[in-house]
Order: sequence, then C-alpha cells, then structure tokens
Amino acid sequence: MEIKSIKKLKLYGFNNLTKTVSFNMYDICYAKTPQHRHSYIEYIDEEYSAERLTNILTEVANMIGANILNIAKQDYDPQGASVTMLISEEPVNQPGELLNSEDCGECELNEPMPEAVVCHLDKSHITVHTYPESHPDEGISTFRADIDISTCGQISPLKALNFLINTFHPDIAAIDYRVRGFTRDVNGKKFFIDHKINSIQNYISSDNRDLYQMIDVNVYQENIFHTKMLLKEFDLDNYLFGTAKKELMAGEKKKIKQRLKKEMAEIFYGKNIPKVSLKL
Repeated sequence: MEIKSIKKLKLYGFNNLTKTVSFNMYDICYAKTPQHRHSYIEYIDEEYSAERLTNILTEVANMIGANILNIAKQDYDPQGASVTMLISEEPVNQPGELLNSEDCGECELNEPMPEAVVCHLDKSHITVHTYPESHPDEGISTFRADIDISTCGQISPLKALNFLINTFHPDIAAIDYRVRGFTRDVNGKKFFIDHKINSIQNYISSDNRDLYQMIDVNVYQENIFHTKMLLKEFDLDNYLFGTAKKELMAGEKKKIKQRLKKEMAEIFYGKNIPKVSLKL
C-alpha cells in the first residue's frame, strides 16, 4: 500500500525524516520431549539461517525501493542468526556520491561498499535478529524474530508489512512505526511528518487483518504508532512439533492447549498470567 502524502513538498535539500518500522514476531509450538525441543531449534536455525534471512531482507529492500550498499550476516552457536543491511534511496557510485537511477547502468548494488559510504549512510538500514528458545519444563518452544527497517528520504518501510506477515505467518506480532526528525521546505518551514497516518492497520491488507485480533496504542502528537496482532484461529495440529494430535489423550490435549494459550496471551499482553481465561 502507498502512503498518502499530505501534499508534494518542495524541499530544501534532502528529506531528513527518518521512518522506522520495527516488526517483532513470534512463532509458538509444543515440543513434548527434550529431543523434540532440540529438533525444533535445529529446524528453526535451518529454516531461518543467515542466508535465508538475507534473501528475505533483500526482497524487503527491493519492495520499498531501496538500494543495498552493504550486507553483514552471522549465524550463532548454539542458535540464532542476524543480518544487517545498509541501504540508500539512490544507488551509490563513489564514496559519498549518490547516483541517479538512470545513471546506474550495470552497477552491482548488492556488493559491499567502501567504509566511507557506510559512515555517511548509517541512518538507513534493515536488520533482523532471531531468538529460538524453549521452556525447560513445559514443552513450549518459541521462535522470535526482530526486524527493523529504517529509511530516510521518500522510500517507506510500511510497504514491507504485508510481505513480512505473509513470509513469517506469525502467531503474534508487535509492530512499531515512528517518524523522527524534521525536514524543511524551501522557505525554511519544518515538517515533522510528510504523510497522513492514523494506524499501522491502514497499511495491512484486509486479508491479513481478518486473520488477527489487533490492538492499537498510538501517540499521534509524537508520530509514534504501535499495533499488536494475535492470530484468531487456533488448531492444535498447527502447534505440535514431533507429536501428532492423535497420539495424545484428551486430558493431555487440554493441558497442552492451556499451556500454548497461556504463552501466547502472556506475549501478547506483555505480562505473566497465572490463569489464562481465553476460550479453548
């Protein structure tokens, strides 16, 4: 979806507004045995390796119209991965010199650039960090990924929201969007935001909105927007790792559902809950 501009501004120099989306997502599952939990962590590390995450972030960069200047990626022992990309609104030729798109020709935009360029453009970046973990006793395993997209200029990180939701299919997501700084028009007037927005939900497709329960917490006067998402549908089969539902007794199924629902509610509401009251 495109951002609705207030009006086309004639700016004095570069658009200095920084627009940042933080996409924090969780995948929850039940892994019955220590072996199952170990296998789940191995599965997540393979499914969301630094190489795969790099491919996802490259798609994000292409989607928002950014040019990749540098990529740093790392897998961790015993688990987890991270990727950082420096991006710009325009392609880069020499250190500190921006190219117009038509001048780019056959330049390789995904190759690492000189350090001087990194220093000049460190305000525009995309990062991802993953955190797989398991509850030591209850069999609950959780995969968390934090993705930050920070841009300057006309490109907008909000364009990547539906792609991220469709890629990760999270059980829970917490999305923050903030516009920082200001830009000036040619008369010197400051603009602290250059587009209209009243909710992050405006930039999420109706198909995705239908899948989730959503809560907004917005501070309009500070250009800070927050949306939390909890998947509405709950099918135990989708949350079992290494165990089939038919292998479980009725009482065991109920206890597992309670544990899963409690985990999801605590993450969604951001607090520990002694007893979950969600309908099973």
